[in-house]
Amino acid sequence: MVVVASLGGWATDIGPWYFSLAQPAWKPPDAWFGPVWMVLYVTTAWAGVRTWRRMPAAAGPARSGFVLVCLLHALLNVLWSVLYFTLRRPDWALVEGVALWLTAAWAARLMSRVDRLSGLLMLPLLLWLAVAWALNAATVRLNPPFGA
Repeated sequence: MVVVASLGGWATDIGPWYFSLAQPAWKPPDAWFGPVWMVLYVTTAWAGVRTWRRMPAAAGPARSGFVLVCLLHALLNVLWSVLYFTLRRPDWALVEGVALWLTAAWAARLMSRVDRLSGLLMLPLLLWLAVAWALNAATVRLNPPFGA
């Protein structure tokens, strides 16, 4: 999670381009995003560790699948920041955001099968990703075509 947070932070350049974008009136203050993501990274890591510890060691393929889903989600998390901020393509990030939410839901489902609390710990992430996707969609709608 530290690597994901670091790479995501590296790719997130909140500078003149970002501030020039029209944003919806309901957008949370920029100062909220860092602390919210930090809490989400902690709860996601906690859920992952709880799941791993409760998963039977004999469940080799299930463990491998769980790790693969978590790694895919982490990769998509970083990719979203690269698409949105580094490449300045909120339109591409919007499409990628669907895959990001789906991998989080998939991970939550796998976790809940092993440990109910772990699955519940993923709910704030799923909610925040839905809000972030709606914000991304509003930004795409309110601004001229990207990449033109």
